[in-house]
Amino acid sequence: MPKSGKKFKFGYNTNMQTTTPLQKLNIAAKSKESKSGKKRAYRVASLFSGSGGMDLGFEYAGFDVVWANDVNHWACETFRKNFKGVIAEGSIVDIKVNDIPNCDIITGGFPCQDFSMIWKRMGLKTERGNLYRHFVRVVVAKQPKMFVAENVKGLLSADKGRAVKQIVDDFAKAGYKVDVYPINFANYGAPQLRERVLIIGVRKDLNKEFKLPVPTHAPEEYVTAKEALKGVERVRLNNEHQKIEPSTIAKLRIIPPGGNFTDIPKTSQHYVKGMISHVYRRLHPDKPSTTIIAGGGGGTWGYHYSEPRPLTNRERARLFGYPDHFEFVGSITEVRRQIGNSVPPVGIKSIARAIRRFLDEL
Repeated sequence: MPKSGKKFKFGYNTNMQTTTPLQKLNIAAKSKESKSGKKRAYRVASLFSGSGGMDLGFEYAGFDVVWANDVNHWACETFRKNFKGVIAEGSIVDIKVNDIPNCDIITGGFPCQDFSMIWKRMGLKTERGNLYRHFVRVVVAKQPKMFVAENVKGLLSADKGRAVKQIVDDFAKAGYKVDVYPINFANYGAPQLRERVLIIGVRKDLNKEFKLPVPTHAPEEYVTAKEALKGVERVRLNNEHQKIEPSTIAKLRIIPPGGNFTDIPKTSQHYVKGMISHVYRRLHPDKPSTTIIAGGGGGTWGYHYSEPRPLTNRERARLFGYPDHFEFVGSITEVRRQIGNSVPPVGIKSIARAIRRFLDEL
């Protein structure tokens, strides 16, 4: 696997498409600072926005998220609670491009479950796996200077690598120089080992290459779970504790910090077998969290390192780098899903800042 920040090579040229007519009309429209000296507020349209993790990271970097879209009602309510921009609730399939405002950047994390390495993968063979084509449709119509798409690490190997090649090819035909970056968000300050893929496209007529910034955190500098959860018990929002079965508490008392179900002896009445590593996994206080997932049964909720209990949603949010004033809307299950599907705001922030510098130099 390529190291964080390194491009994933495909062995063919994504520059095969010539400049489109709409791009030619925009060649002279390069970003400049206003006469007052204030930097331009670059506009972002966000697709598959979810609760807005990527959007928040881009706002941290000085972007204006002016429009967003998601199909999940509760994620949209969370967005409305925390952002000024407009969010269109509904399937992207039904979104008309004329209803999307002009923007400098289009961002989004198209559905990833069909590419996941945890669950059974069908990739582009499913309707959900093909939703990225609507991302392409919007990019073709709006012609932003750049786009940033996020997905799971499993995308790189889905359908023996053909899925990501098809996705890159479709964006390239839309008139973009496309690079694929496998990254670990822990390398950019997230207190979570979250391996993902960023697909970043730059409009070809801009004649400039974007390079992913170097990681801000080496492994020995990773933000630990203990650091991330410091003082979390004083936070009011989304910090409810869940009731769990006494048998689950008994299992957790056997499992050490950083361990999982495999630490339960086979001779124990609480022994379980044949499960994925996320089951009954407890945080290690001196390491980042392992990947926080969105779904699954109670055994996959993620568990505290010193207390035999599931993490609260606020603790999960801390492990993504959400601020404590960010309020998630919905039931405990809905909020857990929103957070688990999210991009870590603190992790994408450094990349968004690099994108802003890139645009400032155009």
